[in-house]
Amino acid sequence: MFSGRRIGIRLVLLIGLGFLFLSVKGFSQTTVVKGYIKEAGTKKPLPFVSVFFPNSPIGTSTNDNGYFELRSDKDYNKIQVSFVGYKTVVQKVTTGKEQTINITLEPDNRELKEVMVKPKKARYRNKNNPAVDLIREVINHKSTNRLEHYDYVEYEQYEKISMSLINTPEKLKNNRLLRSFKYITQNIDTTTFPDKALMPLYMQEVISQNYYRKSPERKKTIVEAEKKVNFGEYIDNEGLKAYLKHMYQDVDIYKNNISLMTNQFLSPISDMGPTFYQYFIVDTTEIDGQKLIGLSFFPRNKTDMLFQGRLYVTMNGDYAVQKVVMTVNKSININWIRDLDVVLNFEKGADGKYYLSKSDVKTDFGITEKKSSGIYGQRTVSFKNYKVNVPEPDSVYKGETVVTKAGAETQDNSFWEQNRHDTLTAMEARTYANSDSLSHSKRFKRIMDIITLVTAGYKRASPYFEVGPVNTFYSFNPVEGFRGRLGGRTTPNLSKRYYFETYGAYGFKDKQWKYYFGGTYSFTGRSIYEFPVKILKANYQKDVKIPGQELQFIQEDNVLLSIKRGVNDKWLYNSIYNLTYLNEFKNHFSFQLGYKNWEQTPAGALTYVTSDAVTPAPVPSITTSEFLLELRYAPHEDFYQGKLYRIPIPNRYPVFSFRTIAGVKGFINGQYNYQNFTLNVYKRVYMSQLGYSDVALEGGYIAGKVPFPLLDIHRANQTYSLQLQSYNLMNFLEFVSDHYASLIVDHCFNGFFFNKVPLFKRLRFREYANVKLLYGGVRDENMPVNDPTLLKFPTFANGQQSTYTLEKEPYIEASVGIGNILNFFRIDVVKRFTYLDHPNVSQIGIRGRFKFDF
Repeated sequence: MFSGRRIGIRLVLLIGLGFLFLSVKGFSQTTVVKGYIKEAGTKKPLPFVSVFFPNSPIGTSTNDNGYFELRSDKDYNKIQVSFVGYKTVVQKVTTGKEQTINITLEPDNRELKEVMVKPKKARYRNKNNPAVDLIREVINHKSTNRLEHYDYVEYEQYEKISMSLINTPEKLKNNRLLRSFKYITQNIDTTTFPDKALMPLYMQEVISQNYYRKSPERKKTIVEAEKKVNFGEYIDNEGLKAYLKHMYQDVDIYKNNISLMTNQFLSPISDMGPTFYQYFIVDTTEIDGQKLIGLSFFPRNKTDMLFQGRLYVTMNGDYAVQKVVMTVNKSININWIRDLDVVLNFEKGADGKYYLSKSDVKTDFGITEKKSSGIYGQRTVSFKNYKVNVPEPDSVYKGETVVTKAGAETQDNSFWEQNRHDTLTAMEARTYANSDSLSHSKRFKRIMDIITLVTAGYKRASPYFEVGPVNTFYSFNPVEGFRGRLGGRTTPNLSKRYYFETYGAYGFKDKQWKYYFGGTYSFTGRSIYEFPVKILKANYQKDVKIPGQELQFIQEDNVLLSIKRGVNDKWLYNSIYNLTYLNEFKNHFSFQLGYKNWEQTPAGALTYVTSDAVTPAPVPSITTSEFLLELRYAPHEDFYQGKLYRIPIPNRYPVFSFRTIAGVKGFINGQYNYQNFTLNVYKRVYMSQLGYSDVALEGGYIAGKVPFPLLDIHRANQTYSLQLQSYNLMNFLEFVSDHYASLIVDHCFNGFFFNKVPLFKRLRFREYANVKLLYGGVRDENMPVNDPTLLKFPTFANGQQSTYTLEKEPYIEASVGIGNILNFFRIDVVKRFTYLDHPNVSQIGIRGRFKFDF
């Protein structure tokens, strides 16, 4: 439940404090025109006004504040401003200079009568609407206008992602954290926004050659050059790169859904577009002899995950998109984003078809709408040198989907100057050098040390060792009472091949010491978390745990999870030796081999007693000796990868896991022979405007005769946190099985219904629904009533049974919840539907969890 916070808070804080910049590079004479468009009478800003250089493909639309900006390296000396209902304005500009021009538009009375007045009296309808008829033609021709229409495609791509602090110039220069870094505060861009400044912090550039083959379908990217800011040891560059890639995905207007900022937006030319959008024909124009019709589109509901803006469509019978300028409404149900602007430009190819030539996504991130401070992000992608239906040798398409050429990250400045599709600004050009200076600053290191403590829970004791996690220093449970713990881990500064972690803990009630020591060796010479991993791990742990709960190094004694409902008095003392080998491959297949020797001793109210009704015998402990094989396949999986952890980023592809465990009797004190098989399939299912579902299917089977501690003890949750992969109203050790199947579905509607409720929609809440089904049972050979040598199922202090099988019916629980409360919290009401006659069960409960998301 804390992974989302670690990703989100760390990204915002680290980016917000990671300020950088590079060696100055000359730039060509660029014509820059910016300003505001307002209505002449009221002086109100006019959004979505078309501003362009006449007879060129270069243009833009004003944002909600009427602001626009145009740039070109060509010798254009005029701009044209047009908007339905207003007189068109042509304004001269000075070539090769930056200038601010504010323009007022006079209403065109004739147009106002025809276009503006009548629609106010008429209800918008799709039927007999020429704009809708036109958009349906665009939808019907999507398949022939996409690059995938061709048998073969190749092109060169240049990508640039930049992140900057945004605020007023005075506040940026006088910021208490920044003002000691003069080389940072002097590198400010005051030209992009009026009354605001940008302080560049991060930059990455990639030049690649891309190939597509329709049959058999194959996409291949060969990275020719890559350059990015390096923050040193404090921020993982690959992890930051992966998360930015997840936020700024490719914008394909021809797809039904467009993924941006971890959300799915419905394309204005989606198959369902006419259901969710309103369309208006606003103007016509001609560029390079091609007639175009301008269409404005607006969401029917301003809070839905939809765009608004304008697109231009060719009138040559292809109905291809020539240009798109779109943004999101201020009322949209999305967090932390004050502005999101997308501009797509298409150019005509040799065959008369239109190819994407440039994609520009700009985002203004901020904690609040009103404050001027925030982070400004921009991803610009340009394309050139298209070749269509020119096949390459099969060897080009084979192999990994993305291949980085040797030396791609060490290309010199002369290479970049010759091959960049765009010239860097002076501020951008200083980013790399400034970041290098920053990463060597002692003050910067102290700041990052504090951030690591707050976000990850670790405090650096030396360059080679850090202490933590701090949230485990104190906790409590019924067996140990108050528990103190102190631990830590080595850092990559000590070694990238060897990694060690340890902790010691003491229970003031049971007066026993617990401890852990583990080591990991990386065969790759990289971090043990850096994909693809190839490691050998060995560790020993002596500690307590709840039966059926997997020990997790960070969370097992988290103080926030110490408070539990109901009876929680059955625990285990564990002595565990582990040896594991993990090998991951670049195709995202991995296997794991392991050995585990586990001695478990009952603690608290839990006892191990044979089920012999005449002479029950206590069993002080049981020992298992088991070998493990685990296979995992997660196609196209990406990670947010930190220095000492990594977190998978969900995508639309399924994740398959298969695990088999073999217990061996007589091997290093093993007492039982058995085989345990588990298969798990997880998939995130996107449903466009209806949100998405996280679906998990799991099945398990245990072969062999074993006592109840070695059966599958189903994951229960007696804390008040909402745990998505556990049963939140099941008691610990309540159900066991030697064969089972489960289904868990957690669905987020992304505010689809709340967005329709007046007043309530302003809260930007999101709806959640969850259902969990568990089928299972225990074969006769593993039932204690049928074999007096097996251990008796646990009971409560009054002798009442506390552990059961699932023979009668499935276990079912479901919940409905409200999320995005204060942008972070989700609260669910959980209902249990079966086995309500069991003692000490809750039929209904309220659970919460913390999640950072856009």
